[in-house]
Amino acid sequence: MKYSSSKENYIKAIFHLQQEEEVVSTNSLARALSTKPASVTDMLKKLKTQKLLQYQPYKGVKLTGEGKKLALLIIRKHRLWELFLVEKLGFGWEEVHEIAEELEHISSKKLIDRLDQFLGNPKTDPHGDPIPDSLGRMPEIQQTCLLDLPLNIPADIISVSNQSTSMLDLLKHNKIGIGTRLEVIKRFDFDRSLEIRIPMMPDLTISEQLAANLFVAYVAAAKR
Repeated sequence: MKYSSSKENYIKAIFHLQQEEEVVSTNSLARALSTKPASVTDMLKKLKTQKLLQYQPYKGVKLTGEGKKLALLIIRKHRLWELFLVEKLGFGWEEVHEIAEELEHISSKKLIDRLDQFLGNPKTDPHGDPIPDSLGRMPEIQQTCLLDLPLNIPADIISVSNQSTSMLDLLKHNKIGIGTRLEVIKRFDFDRSLEIRIPMMPDLTISEQLAANLFVAYVAAAKR
């Protein structure tokens, strides 16, 4: 079944909010979508009749199995398009989110499966987020927050949780991206900032806020 872009946006937003809270409040959803709670209530009633979610007034909402399946399909399309835009069309990783927001509503399964094949069946998007497969299975990725990385242990950046333009611009300015290898060489107690070492670059101090949004994978001994 084909759904409107607006309905798909609601389903995707509920899915992401459910990663933090099992039952999503109307107010949380209204904030995420920058709309009024009354408008949210009207849409939730429509989505409930389509069996995409469970909803009771004043008790919140959560996706049904069918709703989760749809959400993962939308996320799959979004992340594949982001990767295509970066790898094949040369867009910066800070430029692609809004374009992918439009492209994710293309309904052709054949097109998306061909896109997946064309890109080599990738596991992650340009920001390190896992890409669901054609059956809606999300790959599990082992990662550690940079704040928790022990001192002097090499690791590679594999994902960025805050993908706002300002955040990605800051990372680009500091020449930090997916695949960047680094070590934490010092922690400062005063503000919990970190001094990091990146090969072929001067040592760099980054804020706790920045580090909290960076996730890494340990480098195997053979790769060091």
